[in-house]
Amino acid sequence: MTKEQLAQATPAELKAALAAAEKTRSKNRKAYKELVTESLPKALGKLINLSEEISDVKTGIFKDLSNILALKHEVYDVKPTQQSHTFSLENGEGITLGLRVTDGWDDTVNEGVAKVREFLNSLAKDQESAMLVAGINKLLKKDAKGNLKANRVIELKNLADDFNSDAFTDGVNIIQNAYRPQRSCYFIEANTVDAIGNKQNIPLSISAVGFSEDITVNISQL
Repeated sequence: MTKEQLAQATPAELKAALAAAEKTRSKNRKAYKELVTESLPKALGKLINLSEEISDVKTGIFKDLSNILALKHEVYDVKPTQQSHTFSLENGEGITLGLRVTDGWDDTVNEGVAKVREFLNSLAKDQESAMLVAGINKLLKKDAKGNLKANRVIELKNLADDFNSDAFTDGVNIIQNAYRPQRSCYFIEANTVDAIGNKQNIPLSISAVGFSEDITVNISQL
């Protein structure tokens, strides 16, 4: 109904108009849910197939290049100690295989941290030593996941050697012995080289890949 019709409508007509609007709204919402129910399985199926294809390709590349890596170690007589390896062509194109490792600690790390902090607090007797303690305490700062950073513990170890304190050294040793690194994921990174010699990373995640054709997507509400 138009504004003029609404202004002149009787209560019964208004009630009927509201009922019709509500019926239309319910019908549209039902149609929306039906569309989701129909479309989502198709999209999920495509993503599952893509995931399986990516897994197959990743497995194949690791198998192929792992064999080449084993030959490299044999030819150059070196033992594998790296967590990533890069294979490259003369033109700069290449592939990197690797394993990402995240820092992890067992529960005894807290005892080590407490012991180190106790020692540090005993040093804070004046402004200069307090600043030193504050600086060392930053090495004990945990990341967003609540873990210490392994590289900072190495710095702590060096400081413990300088201080020559049994308490400090013991605390750092407890922390070091509590280190339990966790394997995060095996990754592949690859790049091509364009016509002017610039490296171009090959996007290998669904977030990094662009659209194959120009499309308009309105997700401004997110």
